Amino acid sequence: MEEPAVTVGRIAKAHGVHGEVAVENRSDNPDRWVPGAVVFDEDGRSYTVRTVRPHGPRLLVTFDEVEDRTDAERLAGRTLQVPESWLPELPEGAWWSYEATGCIVRTESGRALGTVAEVLAYPAQDLWRVVDDLGAETLIPVVDAIVVSVDLAAGSAVVRDVPGLTAPEPS
Repeated sequence: MEEPAVTVGRIAKAHGVHGEVAVENRSDNPDRWVPGAVVFDEDGRSYTVRTVRPHGPRLLVTFDEVEDRTDAERLAGRTLQVPESWLPELPEGAWWSYEATGCIVRTESGRALGTVAEVLAYPAQDLWRVVDDLGAETLIPVVDAIVVSVDLAAGSAVVRDVPGLTAPEPS
């Protein structure tokens, strides 16, 4: 892929004997995992969705390019991506979670927490892994109750002062 890519899933493991794989879905686009949809692995190889069905917290997916369990086993651990240009337009003021990577995070009181080093996708919500200059990490749930604002143009974000999470415990 020659443009920036966005992670939409991760292949956890092979499932069954007919080339099906268990995919951890990282996309909220309902059209991402439909027959005929195309995704790419981190090496740029493309995979066309043949079938998909829910299976607990994961999806069971077959790809046209994967013939059997042996092929499927080789894909375990692979990250699945799409080009950034394939993402749908968002309303004014909205942003994709991955875009917060690199933002400097401060609390409402002005305390610097560090920089968003990584956005971790979890079923309930994303988490920002924020790292300060000394290497200390803070995991911040990306929810409206905590994230006050994100200014991608300025590369900054403001979060609430939450004792035990983004602020020291009160004495």
